[in-house]
Amino acid sequence: MTKIQNSKIAILATNGFEQSELMEPLRQLRDAGSEVHVVSLEPGEIKGWDKDNWGESVKVDKTIDQVTVDDYHALVLPGGQINPDLLRANEQAVKFVYDFFNTKKPLAAICHAPWLLIEAGVVKGRDVTSYKSIKTDLVNAGANWKDEAVVVHEALITSRNPGDLDAFCAKIIEEVREGRHEDRVAA
Repeated sequence: MTKIQNSKIAILATNGFEQSELMEPLRQLRDAGSEVHVVSLEPGEIKGWDKDNWGESVKVDKTIDQVTVDDYHALVLPGGQINPDLLRANEQAVKFVYDFFNTKKPLAAICHAPWLLIEAGVVKGRDVTSYKSIKTDLVNAGANWKDEAVVVHEALITSRNPGDLDAFCAKIIEEVREGRHEDRVAA
């Protein structure tokens, strides 16, 4: 496995995150050597959604008002239906996603999380994927939707569902290891 020591990655989530879509990237990114922070709207813990009921809770490391895009090498957005819907209604969360996108550092969204990308206005003209039920939302926002396990457009990484998690995490690790796209183009 490719190691990404000395990197810091934020996972932006709130209550109702898809259990596996937060826990698996958290585990794999930490196993690869990254310092990973769960960033949320409020301190304490947030509770996941696991298939058809509330799942495990996870500790919030930082609140959205305690972080800046400069603090992190990548941003991960887990899905679930509840989590991204709550986050896209929060101005600070949407601004954080928008600002992060504009750094050209890896920004990864899975399942329903591309709703946040739509709200941030960053999908127009970009190749993306998502959970199939929000395909029309992405197309209506101007995205080029593809039915693939992982779609990468510059530093924007998207995946469809929990079945794609290994490919999703591997691509995040690869992109963090390679650095910002802006830097690679300049080299």
